[in-house]
Amino acid sequence: MRPRKSPKVVDAAPFPHRVLPYFLLAPQLAITVLFFVWPAVQALSGAFYQADPFGLSKQFVGLSNFAALFEEHSYLRAFRVTAIYAITSTVLAMGLGLLLAVLTDSLTRARGVYRTLFIWPYAVAPAITGSLWVFMFSPQVGAGAQVLATLGVNWNYILDGNQALLLIIAMTAWQQIAYNFLFFTAGLQAIPASLLEAAALDGAGPVRRFWTIVFPLLAPTSFFLLVMNSVFILFDTFGLINIVTKGGPGESTQTLVYKLYQDGFQNLNLGSAAAQSVVLMALVAGLTIVQFRYIGRKVHYQ
Repeated sequence: MRPRKSPKVVDAAPFPHRVLPYFLLAPQLAITVLFFVWPAVQALSGAFYQADPFGLSKQFVGLSNFAALFEEHSYLRAFRVTAIYAITSTVLAMGLGLLLAVLTDSLTRARGVYRTLFIWPYAVAPAITGSLWVFMFSPQVGAGAQVLATLGVNWNYILDGNQALLLIIAMTAWQQIAYNFLFFTAGLQAIPASLLEAAALDGAGPVRRFWTIVFPLLAPTSFFLLVMNSVFILFDTFGLINIVTKGGPGESTQTLVYKLYQDGFQNLNLGSAAAQSVVLMALVAGLTIVQFRYIGRKVHYQ
């Protein structure tokens, strides 16, 4: 009897050459270093200096930029405006996105048409979104302003700070609803139909099935969207505010990002702007850590 040959060991290396993985990663690493690491290091370094408006000379001032920042009334006001804006917009966008996803998922006809219509706002550029909302809610000629006037609302967001803040909250939520709707729809489609059918046979109504089965199973999706919505509202809403209100009237819609832009690029206070960018980065990092440490523990992925 001939001895059986041992199976040949196959080299499982996915790349034919050792240098190839580093070569493929090089473009992404270069972009990350050039557009994220290097600007972050420059901002961190600039926060400890006071530079002249043209950046030709600078003087080391230690933590003076940070101390002056938290003694400034307008900066503390921007903190409060950002908190109201971020919390309200996130709750509205996620709540309405989930509601629309559940309603369209329960449809038996024209489901694809409704899903396509609800996703459209996300494809609209922020500049176009801002222009559309300015046109719709212009106090003089806007159709939305005329509807509010017939309801007895004295609408003029150009002069009323509360109305201006309400307008950018509604505008931001409108654009983010499509993003949340897309992920909630994908999450609903991943829930096994057998679970819902078994609950229905046990006598559970639609509301009870949603709160006991659907909502807990959507927890990973909700947690992901909570993080993404928070980051988007803190960093990516500059264009909307700049087109619609430019931080006004007064400072009623001046968020942390918009104040950083005004101090750095309009007032040319480069040291203060660098300190604000460091505080903003620390704020987002701290918020993300809190979300993963406390909220993420209540999320079950299986």
